[in-house]
Amino acid sequence: MSATREMLHTGVYLRFFMHANAKHRGMLLHEWILEQAKREGLAGGSVFRAIAGFGRHGILHEESFFELAGDLPLKVEFILGEAETERLLAIVRASGAALVYARSPVAYGVLEAAPSP
Repeated sequence: MSATREMLHTGVYLRFFMHANAKHRGMLLHEWILEQAKREGLAGGSVFRAIAGFGRHGILHEESFFELAGDLPLKVEFILGEAETERLLAIVRASGAALVYARSPVAYGVLEAAPSP
């Protein structure tokens, strides 16, 4: 059995919330955020679609036959260092994008196969 090397880190869990059809600068907002993160050389980000949710306006959006897919909530999330978080947030703020975000401290690990002896 091969050993695994584990690297532990602390950072920021950054999440952006929006509707699937939200646009910014001619692109879907979630795609625009991922593109900015990629341009900044960040390690990665993911987009998740909710099956139901409501926001500050109190309108419930659910995945159903009659619901427009574009109205479902999305979450774009990253695990970043503090400097990377501030850099991405500065870009989003300066762009004038309208969205909600949350940030919280996180401890995370990376598991890699240890080199063979």
